[in-house]
Amino acid sequence: MSALRTVIVDDEPLARRGLKLRLQNSDDIELVAECSNGYEALHAVAEHRPDLMFLDIQMPGLSGFDVVRKMQGDTIPLVIFVTAFGQYALDAFEVHAIDYLLKPIDEERLSEAVSRALEQQTFRFERGHKQQLLDLVANLTGESALEIDQRLLDDGSARTDHWPAKLTIKDGQEVHILPVEDIDWVDAAGDYMCIHSDSLTHIMRVTMKELERVLNPAIFKRVHRSTIVNVGRVKKIRGAGNGEHLLTLQCGAELKVSRTYRQVVVDLCE
Repeated sequence: MSALRTVIVDDEPLARRGLKLRLQNSDDIELVAECSNGYEALHAVAEHRPDLMFLDIQMPGLSGFDVVRKMQGDTIPLVIFVTAFGQYALDAFEVHAIDYLLKPIDEERLSEAVSRALEQQTFRFERGHKQQLLDLVANLTGESALEIDQRLLDDGSARTDHWPAKLTIKDGQEVHILPVEDIDWVDAAGDYMCIHSDSLTHIMRVTMKELERVLNPAIFKRVHRSTIVNVGRVKKIRGAGNGEHLLTLQCGAELKVSRTYRQVVVDLCE
């Protein structure tokens, strides 16, 4: 891994100079730009495509949070917020900042933040390289990248004679490994799928069709145009009128079965 291409954003010149001097001692940091406001920061990101940004929160015009929200997903760098106000910590992590440093910055905390950024950049690189390979194989075989990824995760090969036992679900900088057997139900939310498991909801950017192709159809049944259920988690079935039914799951959730998919109810009752 090469040094992290870094941008410092702070409306206070002394704060920028102090952080710059301290970062210059690190072989892991390559400073590519200094910005005094949010608009300059957005321009610097577009021009330099940095790996890391040290970003002040309270600035005139655009706040640090505004800057993060306006950056494009394919160019957004890792973000470490730097501020004199501790009350913003929760908001900082809600926008997936990798760290939050309070002024005056402690030397040890700065070192920890840089180390965390290096770890996250390594993770990004490895996942990005893997995704490129998956996309290439998908183009050659006609399979979706999700299908290939799930089969490789399951047993390290490209076998097609069984269904994946796990799903890989990206959440910001993290990847959750979810056993398929733990899924209660799945429903669609726009361009995303909500995977419900053990009272938790995981979000995947994938289509219903792609997800159906990696879930065992003997266990996971479509019961609505936007809902798939693990039939092993169904506890009770009752009529809802107009040919529709309601499924009560072991977790307590109730799911509607539309008339189009009433055969699922028939199969469950056999």
